Amino acid sequence: MRKLMMAWMLAVSALLGGCGYNDLQANDEQIKASWAEVVNQYQRRADLVPNLVNTVKGYAAHEKDTLEAVTRARSAATSMQVSPAVLNDPAALAKFQAAQGALSGALSRLLAVSENYPQLKADASFRDLQAQLEGTENRITVARNRYIQAVQDYNIRVRSFPTNLTAMAFGFAVKPSFTVDNEKAISTAPKVNFDARPAPGK
Repeated sequence: MRKLMMAWMLAVSALLGGCGYNDLQANDEQIKASWAEVVNQYQRRADLVPNLVNTVKGYAAHEKDTLEAVTRARSAATSMQVSPAVLNDPAALAKFQAAQGALSGALSRLLAVSENYPQLKADASFRDLQAQLEGTENRITVARNRYIQAVQDYNIRVRSFPTNLTAMAFGFAVKPSFTVDNEKAISTAPKVNFDARPAPGK
């Protein structure tokens, strides 16, 4: 009986492997891992925002609207649910993308405002935060691209014969990805100009 059970399990395993089930599982796990990295990098950026806002406020407190816009955008971006369930919901993913894009835009405007304050630009803490933000934005771009590639690989397998039959049988549906709307603005790191320093004596 035990040998029969083992033989049956081996046969099922071979069948599932041959029909692409294992590959679909591997692709799905890669998507989850890539998504976790995207979320991690976005959170890393969000963690920089309070210190950045407070530093700017110390030199440009009257830029109230810009500072509040960044704070609101951060709040909206960090309050969203980012569980793996989002990966199967195009509307939820689009909402998440829009919130992160709004924060990207708000941060870009904040850094643009800083150009008007030489003392702020010369502040060591501000310059360090700018460098960290730029690095994080670059990591976000890399993580997003890896996620997009993982989804593309998975979706191709889900749609291709004969694995599409396995996908339908086991409920592997096509997953949404990041859209191209505002892709350029979202994936472009805020510019950091370390050379634009006040002239001596000014």
